[in-house]
Amino acid sequence: MKSLKGKVAIVAGGTRGAGRGIAVKLGEAGAIVYVTGRTTLNHQSPMGRKETIEETAELITKTGGIGIPVKVDHTVESDVIRLFDQVKKEQGKLDILVNDVWGGDPLTEWGKPVGEHDLHKGLQIQKQAVQSHIITAHYSIPLFRENKGGLIIEITDGVDYKPRGNFYYSLAKISNIHMAQAMAQDLKEYNIISIAVTPGFLRSEAMLEHLGVTEENWKDGAKVDPHFIASETPFYIGEAIKSLALDPNIADKTGGVYGTWELSEIYGFKDIDGTQPHWGNYFKNNVKV
Repeated sequence: MKSLKGKVAIVAGGTRGAGRGIAVKLGEAGAIVYVTGRTTLNHQSPMGRKETIEETAELITKTGGIGIPVKVDHTVESDVIRLFDQVKKEQGKLDILVNDVWGGDPLTEWGKPVGEHDLHKGLQIQKQAVQSHIITAHYSIPLFRENKGGLIIEITDGVDYKPRGNFYYSLAKISNIHMAQAMAQDLKEYNIISIAVTPGFLRSEAMLEHLGVTEENWKDGAKVDPHFIASETPFYIGEAIKSLALDPNIADKTGGVYGTWELSEIYGFKDIDGTQPHWGNYFKNNVKV
């Protein structure tokens, strides 16, 4: 098996969901993974969730990597500066940055059009899901340039520029895609690769709770939301990012936007239950928009 041993990664927003799945899979390949977030053993973020960065770091280490939790609010510039100073001091380099900060679930008012949606909540979504990514990417560039290259992954939702059912949500997720594409163009001469990746219907901790199921009986969730039958675990996107990080020809993909289902076809990985969910095909055939 190819290894990421010796590689240094930051998973920004790795407390739970896709971020945790990505961090654990990078650790499984042997990477040193700094996992950041706002919820720690001693502090709970406004998300009100129980998962912590320390738990994610422990999972990373159990799989064979080195997990290092760092409490960071990525909307606070001084927090981000402190993070990169720590990485430079402790590791001397950075190889991979995964920008997965979100935190917009409590702020998104589904079903309310622009003009009715709370303005300040909408602006806060842009701060948490766009501005935070910009700040984090900005301070990563010097380390990447010193390292003569690196990989930036923007985690988004969707592979195109079509509206996503909510004005502010759409702005945030489409911005993440454009960030990846624009950075790919700006940073190509420095051998810094930039790619956007989206999961399909994510079987996150929060979604399992919302549907009243666990990972063991997750299919029962399809009784509430039929589309849940096509869902994938956070470790599926983790496999996707791990595969990209191990790809010696990754430069060919810079500026690209990929779904987990497409990357599973390219690299052949599977979800933890041995399946290969294909949200792209499912959405095309079963979801009316």
